Amino acid sequence: MNRLFCVIPCYNEQEVLPETSKRLEAKLRELIAAGKISDDSRILFVNDGSKDNTWNIIKDLHEKNEIFQGINLSKNMGHQNALLAGLMTAKDLCDAAISLDADLQDDINAIDGMVDKFIDGCDVVYGVRSKRATDTFFKKFTAESFYKLMNSMGANTVYNHADYRLMSRRALIALAEFGEVNLFLRGIVPMVGFKSDVVYYERAERFAGESKYPLKKMLSFAIEGITSLSTKPIKIITGLGFFIFFVSIVVLIYSLVRHFTGQTIPGWTTTVLSVWAIGGLIMISLGVIGEYIGKIYLETKNRPRFIIESYVGDEEDVETSEYVYKR
Repeated sequence: MNRLFCVIPCYNEQEVLPETSKRLEAKLRELIAAGKISDDSRILFVNDGSKDNTWNIIKDLHEKNEIFQGINLSKNMGHQNALLAGLMTAKDLCDAAISLDADLQDDINAIDGMVDKFIDGCDVVYGVRSKRATDTFFKKFTAESFYKLMNSMGANTVYNHADYRLMSRRALIALAEFGEVNLFLRGIVPMVGFKSDVVYYERAERFAGESKYPLKKMLSFAIEGITSLSTKPIKIITGLGFFIFFVSIVVLIYSLVRHFTGQTIPGWTTTVLSVWAIGGLIMISLGVIGEYIGKIYLETKNRPRFIIESYVGDEEDVETSEYVYKR
């Protein structure tokens, strides 16, 4: 029998946790009754420095039912770090772990298909949206553009896949070998390799609370992913530099011809436009290079990606996990 952990990062999710916990418990009980997972499977919530009552709700859930476990991070570490904290804790305790968001917009019925494919030998199973019928035109356009931009820039991801996935224990152990401080799990997990497959599902609307990924944060997330996984932007800058150099040679030849044929006319407008255009490209180029230098700076510091303040769960699990500080 396989022990399954559901890992759910939480940030200010007090509105959704009662319903989320009820639905997930029912799903795990269903899989246990079907003999697909063991009866000591668990639901692991990761509190990412929430400012509301999220952690108290998690503790209450654990006190009432041992199927629920909880990790409380020392401060807000960000979604990707919180997710990694849960996965690395579960790594020592489970045969497979499924990561998903607390709002349950990702259809939990897809868990059945993920578990079936895991039993059939897959180490990684991606939850992929089959369509975006519930999205507005703007949301659909920006989301699909996000994936296309990521892949075109060399950050290879699974199209229409977020962080809803199953990973086997050996896939989690392999993931632990990646020591990046700048995390982008959607791009790192495919690098792990092993046998993988996909399960398609339809995404529902959020039933409570507010989205934690507005457009501004999505753009920041895209830049983080591209600069963490690919050097293609620097190559584009290099190519652009060669192109501008070639254009400058053409302009130089044109100017010399005009000069020696006596057709030179002083042009203030073209001079100003040239200065502004080249100056703008230089600033953009410095900004992109600065992004990479900043990431190198953070990587060399080798700071911890997460710090666990407390963990509520089975006593043997608390003693087993290497990431939990004992007091």
